[in-house]
Amino acid sequence: MIDLTMDEAKLERAVKKARERNIVIPTFKQMKDPVKHTPQKIKDRLKNVGLWDVDSANLFRITWKNEPVKNGGLYGGVNYLELPKAITGVDARIVALVGKWFPTGAHKVGASFGCLVPRLVTGQFDPTSQKAVWPSTGNYCRGGAYNAQLLGCESIAILPEGMSKERFEWLRTVAGEVIGTPGTESNVKEIYDKVWELRKTRDNILVFNQFEEFGNHLWHYEVTGHAMEEVLKSIMGPKDRFAGVTVTSGSAGTTACGNYLKTVYPNAKLAVGEALQCPTLIWNGFGAHRIEGIGDKHVPWIHDVKDTDLVMAVDDADCMAMVRLFNEPAGREYLVSQGMPASLVESLPLMGISGAANVVMAIKMAKYYELTSRDIVLTVFTDSMELYGSRLEEMRQERGKPYTACDAAVDHGRHVLGISREAMLEMNYYDRLRVHNLKYYTWVEQQGKTSEELNAQWYDYDEYWGSIRSMADAIDGKIEEFNARVGLL
Repeated sequence: MIDLTMDEAKLERAVKKARERNIVIPTFKQMKDPVKHTPQKIKDRLKNVGLWDVDSANLFRITWKNEPVKNGGLYGGVNYLELPKAITGVDARIVALVGKWFPTGAHKVGASFGCLVPRLVTGQFDPTSQKAVWPSTGNYCRGGAYNAQLLGCESIAILPEGMSKERFEWLRTVAGEVIGTPGTESNVKEIYDKVWELRKTRDNILVFNQFEEFGNHLWHYEVTGHAMEEVLKSIMGPKDRFAGVTVTSGSAGTTACGNYLKTVYPNAKLAVGEALQCPTLIWNGFGAHRIEGIGDKHVPWIHDVKDTDLVMAVDDADCMAMVRLFNEPAGREYLVSQGMPASLVESLPLMGISGAANVVMAIKMAKYYELTSRDIVLTVFTDSMELYGSRLEEMRQERGKPYTACDAAVDHGRHVLGISREAMLEMNYYDRLRVHNLKYYTWVEQQGKTSEELNAQWYDYDEYWGSIRSMADAIDGKIEEFNARVGLL
């Protein structure tokens, strides 16, 4: 499913460009365990490189294990944060991997790496003549444009014009072209329409659509899945239980970490969420919402629906209230007054808006399954509030008055402690099949996929998904061959 067919002519041009730009590409093995496998020569380079610098050495910071510093950091353990019962109101331990310490401040830089690099090291993408197109609702096109810069490639970023101004401002510094499409998070079709327009009018592009690229799925299966497994092994006691993973759908790439963990912990659940204001998975619905960074009104091609146990709809009012509670000075003071450690409260801005949705999901899962203090729920903070300062200011202006301790108490009681078990569906066989079949309308009718492949995802399940998830070693082999030809190590 991830094509590794070689094009020798294009590959030679890619090798030459990599040699000229001092580019070495990391393997999946190195991203999973950078302490053990990253070459010392690269580690020496990183000591003088900032986390967001446009320097190809930062390809080796596409890992969950970066030191949490902005400049010169190397590696440590997986970055994560555990939220206590005093915040969540549930007995279950809710633990989130932290995406802020990736280059660009979001883990999507890894997903885009998984899509671009297999094409580059096989010669299917020519960095000297083609432009990489990154259609996205936000962080993915940021990560894609950044990786393209590191790898010596030109790029076109496509995202809804209603996304935060921080995204657009930074994108313009790394992408050759930035295209805003109508709408906001839920307007994915408008992004696809722009992609088709580019395909018809330009002959020098290659599209990396996160919603259909299995490199996105594979990167999270291998890298995020193994990072979560390491966290579990480090925090679980002998009587503890791993309950499952909660992630918003978005491109469905991150859901693959749950697919991996279920191979290690067969009783674990995988819960996939969406906005209540746009409940496509749970009720075949549509709409608009404020959970920035997740796309909807369709089922991503790379979503393994057959291995999804629970779908739920998250009220964006809960997410935005949580964001204010965790980031307004009065909100932080309130949390400290309730006995929460100041050091923990200071860490809460590590959670961005989609991270808040993931936490809401984890609380809903804990309540639905009546989880206890022995149970652990994992999720991710895709990015941090570093990317959403303008959204916080917009909420202040909408409210028209300062955020107070009373507001904080209301938001905590209503939008965090008061999160309900409503708008949840534990799926049986035919519930899963219903959601899977929704792929037909986007992918077969509109995007050129075949009904035969759609059926293969379901009826040839083990062969189809197993072939994708077993490709990391083969891709690593191509990366190693590419690096050897470049000759810099």
